[in-house]
Amino acid sequence: MYVSLKDVAERAGVSFQTVSKVLNGRKATVSDATRERIMAAAAELGYVPNALARGLVKQSTYTIGIVADSFDDWFLSQFVVGAELEARNRDHSILVSTEAGGAAAEQGQGYAQSLLERRVDGLIAAAPSAEEDEKAAQVLRSRLPAVAIHHVPGGGVPVVGSSHSATGRIAAEHLLLLGHRRIGSITGPSRRRVTESRMRGFRSALEAAGIAYPDSAWTAEADWSAEGGYRATAQLLARAPELTALHVHSDMMATGALAALADAGRDVPSDCSVIACDDLPFSGYLRPPLTTVRIPARRSGERAVELLLDLIERKPVGDPPKDKVFLPVELVARHSTAPPRS
Repeated sequence: MYVSLKDVAERAGVSFQTVSKVLNGRKATVSDATRERIMAAAAELGYVPNALARGLVKQSTYTIGIVADSFDDWFLSQFVVGAELEARNRDHSILVSTEAGGAAAEQGQGYAQSLLERRVDGLIAAAPSAEEDEKAAQVLRSRLPAVAIHHVPGGGVPVVGSSHSATGRIAAEHLLLLGHRRIGSITGPSRRRVTESRMRGFRSALEAAGIAYPDSAWTAEADWSAEGGYRATAQLLARAPELTALHVHSDMMATGALAALADAGRDVPSDCSVIACDDLPFSGYLRPPLTTVRIPARRSGERAVELLLDLIERKPVGDPPKDKVFLPVELVARHSTAPPRS
C-alpha cells in the first residue's frame, strides 16, 4: 500500500507542510522532538520518498547520466559500479546510455543526441569515441555539468582517471630493474590517446636508462582483445625473436600474448617476461600469474561522481578548477616477470 506524506502527517500529529519540509530536506523550524516524531512515523509506515515529487520541488532529477560505448570493457563495468555506489550514497541514481556506433555516431550525431535527450543533472562521458567527437565535446562544455574519463577535444571538461603515462613508465622501470634491455610492446590502437600516453611513459623510462627504442621493430598494435594480443605477439616474435620481455597494454591482450608465447615454445618468464596493465580479477590466476599495473577502476567511478556533484552543487573544486584528477596506479608483481637469461 502506498504511503503518502499525508499519512505520515496524521501519524505524527503535525501538518502536511511540516512533514514535507522535514522529509524532503528543506529548511524547517521544527524542534528536535517533532523531527524525531516525523522520522519515526515515516519508518513505522514504511514511507518511501517520491523522487519525482522531490525533483519537481528542487528542479532536479537527482540523476547522473553515463554515456559509454560497450560493457565488454572490464574497466568501464567497474567504473560504473563505483559511480553507482557513490551516487547512491549521495541520494542520486545513475542512467547509463550505450553508444551503438554506426554512421550517425561517426558523424557525432548519436553520441551528442543521447546527451541532449537525457533529463539528467550532469553527465559522465565514458565513451572512448568522445576523444574524437567535436560535437559531443561542445555539448559537454556548454549544456550541462560534465566530467569525462577520456580527453575531450578542445578541453574545458574535467577528466577523472589515472595517468596512462605513469602506467607505461612503471612497467618499463620494473623490467629495467630486472635487467631487461630488449623490450617489445603490444599496444592498443595507435589512434587512441591512452596508447600514445602509455608509450610516452614507457619510452621516457627507457631513455632515462640510456636505451634507444626502435618503435617499428619492437612494437605491434592490437585491438584490446585476447585474440588481437595473440596475433600481435606472434607477429612481433617472428620479427624480433631477440626480445626478452613484453610490455602489453592490457591484461586482456596479455592473455593472448601468453598463449602466443606458449605456442612459440617460449617459456614465461624464463625466455620472455610479460607485464600488462589493468589487474583484472582473473589476472592472478593465469599461468603464470600475471605481473601488471593496477588501475583503480571502481575508485575512478566514485571520484567522477564526487567531482560531478560538486560541479552540479557549485561547490569549489579547486582554484583554478581542476581539469584533471589522477588517481594513483600501482605495480602488482607476480610471476610472469623475472630477470632475463644470462
